[in-house]
Amino acid sequence: MKPIDVLLAIAVAVIWGMGFIVAKAAMSHFSPILLMALRFSLTAFCLAWFFPPPRRLFKQLFWIALVSAALQYSLTFNGVRGIDASTAALLVQLEVPFGLLLAWLVLGDRISLQQGCGILVAFAGAVLIIGEPRLSGHLIYAFLVVGGAFTWAVGQIMIKKLGDIGGFRLISGVALFAAPQLFVASFIFERDQIAQIETASIGAWAAVAYLGLIMTALGYALWYRLLGRYSVNQVMPFLLLLPVSSVFGGIFFLGESLTTKIALGGCLAIFGVALITIQRFRFAVLWPRRSGQ
Repeated sequence: MKPIDVLLAIAVAVIWGMGFIVAKAAMSHFSPILLMALRFSLTAFCLAWFFPPPRRLFKQLFWIALVSAALQYSLTFNGVRGIDASTAALLVQLEVPFGLLLAWLVLGDRISLQQGCGILVAFAGAVLIIGEPRLSGHLIYAFLVVGGAFTWAVGQIMIKKLGDIGGFRLISGVALFAAPQLFVASFIFERDQIAQIETASIGAWAAVAYLGLIMTALGYALWYRLLGRYSVNQVMPFLLLLPVSSVFGGIFFLGESLTTKIALGGCLAIFGVALITIQRFRFAVLWPRRSGQ
């Protein structure tokens, strides 16, 4: 990978990691699915005028939006509602082993012995986190986050098969379809949406703005740009930094704390992802591919 793309990948991880903190704070007012619907509405409104998605890809974009946005964010942020944002961010690390396994099954990417060991270690860390007694009454929320991580990985494989149509065009297309899908889901599963919108504070709307413009429009545009240029196994490793920013953000901004068991499980999960990625990362940075990249 080029040095500028490495920096962009790091920026995406930090932007997304802080998004958990912002969303957790915003859910003190907005219900999770409604918050995501407002988020993608803002993204679509700001991007679709300037980066209209290709009409020939509307069918594919509908299904990509349903899986990678509407379903995934409904699962993930309903999970975040019930557990600490920092804990959820650690569980979200399962996106990486899920992504590698799916890339192997669907795209034919190879998994080395070291990466296979990393997958096992990452899942062991997740099991340790879920086994924390503090989560015993909230396991459904933890499993929702895990389900969201798997769904996100499925969505990225779908996007990779779509090809490189440009980051902004892709996210504008996803947002155009995801927003109405999420509003329908909110109408079915949530209530008092009008009251929530009418009584929202400036801080709540600022959170929507961060989620819609920074986390989604900017973050995903950069991510899809990288995903279009490099293999899944090259870009996913940078998500290793996501839980680091979320943990520090949760501690400093939300007053969250990590138990010893969750911290150990989180370290195992991050170490597992490091085992998955470090060899590939060195190869990608020191000996970048020259054929078409």
